[in-house]
Amino acid sequence: MRENLYIVSAPSGSGKTTLLQHLVTKFDHLLFSISYTTRTPRGHEEDGIEYFFIDRDEFQGMVDRREFLESAEYHGNLYGTSRQFVEENIASGHAVILDIDVQGAQQVKDQIEGAVTIFLMPPSFTELERRLKERRLEDDETIRRRLAIAKKEILRYNDYDYVVINDKLDESFGLLEAIVRSGSARPICQEERIREIIASFGGMD
Repeated sequence: MRENLYIVSAPSGSGKTTLLQHLVTKFDHLLFSISYTTRTPRGHEEDGIEYFFIDRDEFQGMVDRREFLESAEYHGNLYGTSRQFVEENIASGHAVILDIDVQGAQQVKDQIEGAVTIFLMPPSFTELERRLKERRLEDDETIRRRLAIAKKEILRYNDYDYVVINDKLDESFGLLEAIVRSGSARPICQEERIREIIASFGGMD
């Protein structure tokens, strides 16, 4: 389970959802892993679309059964990534993209060698604050706490393979597409085809 896994982290309000939705429509082989969470739906969110919404007891049961590849608490709520979804889809030849915070990203990196990590950074504190307020999904105190968390998260940018500053949307789309395309060019992702080519030359001496 290597190089077919993309980990994306970003402060809330960085435009991550828009960018990831673009990626999964652009690449047929790329699947988005829907996380489990104990938080309540916001706005028009639907179960099984944005998240799988479950209660804390059910979440803890999944932790106990080791059903999560990673899990973390963020802003007072629990989030987790289905181990089965990731492992089964990568084994079948798909690439999987995870939308997880910096805690979860580190857990996955510790388990999976070669996972590609991407940090999406807002262009400024002021712009992130504007985007959070513009969503009109949370009160001022919740936004204040999100901004405080974001200040800590952006300092972890150097833990990632790539950083995409989401200032101009088209440029961010282009950078993310390039990262996915370059990942598919890694030798391990083309192992079967490479072996066929080597065989056509008479095999390895």
